[in-house]
Amino acid sequence: MLVLLPPSEGKAASGRGAPLKQESLSLPGLAPARAAVLDELVELCRADEEKAREVLGLSVGLAGEVGKNAELRTAGTRPAGELYTGVLYDALDLASLEAEARRRATASLLVFSGLWGAVRIGDRIPPYRCSMGVRLPGLGALGAYWRAPMESVLPEAAGNGLVLDLRSSAYTAAWKPKGEVASRTASVRVLHAQTVDGVEKRSVVSHFNKATKGRLVRDLLLAGARPEDPARLVEALRDLGYTVEAQPPARAGRPWSLDVVVTEIH
Repeated sequence: MLVLLPPSEGKAASGRGAPLKQESLSLPGLAPARAAVLDELVELCRADEEKAREVLGLSVGLAGEVGKNAELRTAGTRPAGELYTGVLYDALDLASLEAEARRRATASLLVFSGLWGAVRIGDRIPPYRCSMGVRLPGLGALGAYWRAPMESVLPEAAGNGLVLDLRSSAYTAAWKPKGEVASRTASVRVLHAQTVDGVEKRSVVSHFNKATKGRLVRDLLLAGARPEDPARLVEALRDLGYTVEAQPPARAGRPWSLDVVVTEIH
């Protein structure tokens, strides 16, 4: 099983290990594209703070993020699983997983990134600020930039098993599973169901959506679940107590759509 996750804007304030070694990152086929993004981002942030803030969509209060980007090559690093600290990662709580579940997480979780393309949770990277929605002056929109490199690398990473896609829309732009890979991909959204005047209404709640996805992945890892396809994933999630509504693809070469329906927000 390969689980595709978005990154988070929230990150550890600093690294605590050796500087970045690009050659040590997973998915080496992405190395040339990573180097190009890193080079342009560092140069931009060193040359013109105001322009860098504009390009990155940062407020004046976040000007310090530009300085971090300027020092990416020499900054300390952390495993990606420790670096990201947003809602999804708080709920996933990798640090508290028992050893076997942690090994499963290391093998199956893949975090998408505007800067790195995609990394595994054990890859050591420095704190950075560069979302997939950024348009760099030289490389253009990163969502489009990453499509070609991802297309040549991700199918191999997916192997022959299930692909569980929990990414947000900005990150799905970088890679859309196709053909046979798509047929064993399940894209998940979380819906909050409320009954108002006897009528059920459903809505997507951003914060809770992320938290539920984090808990869902954690529960699968702890259970040692290894569903081979979307239909078996639905069974596994229902066995774990989730309410899941599945929609198989209308035609071949498209992913499954799963709605996880919840009635409580926490």
